[in-house]
Amino acid sequence: MQIGEKTFDTEHHTYIMGILNVTPDSFSDGGRFYQLDEAYYHAEEMLREGAAILDVGGESTRPGHVPISAEEEALRVAPVIEGLKARFDAPVSVDTYKSKVARIALEAGADLVNDIWGLKYEDEMAAVIAKSGAACCLMHNRNRTEYTDFLAEVQADLRQSVDLARRAGISGEKILLDPGIGFGKTYEQNLAMLRGLDALRGLGFPLLLGASRKSVIGRTLDLPVNQREEGTLVTTVLAVLSRYAFVRVHDVKANIRAIRMAEAVLYTLSDTECPPVRNT
Repeated sequence: MQIGEKTFDTEHHTYIMGILNVTPDSFSDGGRFYQLDEAYYHAEEMLREGAAILDVGGESTRPGHVPISAEEEALRVAPVIEGLKARFDAPVSVDTYKSKVARIALEAGADLVNDIWGLKYEDEMAAVIAKSGAACCLMHNRNRTEYTDFLAEVQADLRQSVDLARRAGISGEKILLDPGIGFGKTYEQNLAMLRGLDALRGLGFPLLLGASRKSVIGRTLDLPVNQREEGTLVTTVLAVLSRYAFVRVHDVKANIRAIRMAEAVLYTLSDTECPPVRNT
């Protein structure tokens, strides 16, 4: 898959999308990287640790967040994206569901639009992405958590997003899909989605998992947001085992190590080379 100037082997490797929140109220790191210098420093740190893509967000989407205008959001993300593209050669993603923000971010140099509503929030979003030729990540989301057949309906909802993308002229080679952990799902449904990550492989597109520090981890382990690294690592390993192409995370170094270990188990030895299991 081509994102910006980089080519990604989405069949045989899981890459890190590093989260760069330039918001004062993000659920996890709100305010820490709100200023430009802090944002650039953290971006450089994530790239040094192994991030392959930087995902810039200008509006918190945590539960109970206060929405901001497209103008304010664009003012937050556009200067950061311009600066990142001037300083680093990594692809940059913009995390937004607003078409005006996406357009301005793409003009600033963004290579991918990460839409938490899978093109369903604003009708213009798909056309903005198609016109730019950029890649997109379409996340599963709903306003309600009532399902008759949970995994089947998640797949059907994502197919609708893909249809919107294709009808607008977005190439299938430019589409990523995200199961949407923490969005439009109860605690139990989030666990079911993590257990059923393989179910989305049949949709035929590279997949991204964004579970880093999410409330499903906090509730399971009874931990605050700044102590959820181990739980996040488990979700990253699950993503690798399910052949996901990307994981979107806050803590790059630890997740890179988890990916390397999981991929070594998956790919280093063929079935005929595996040593016999011995009872001890």
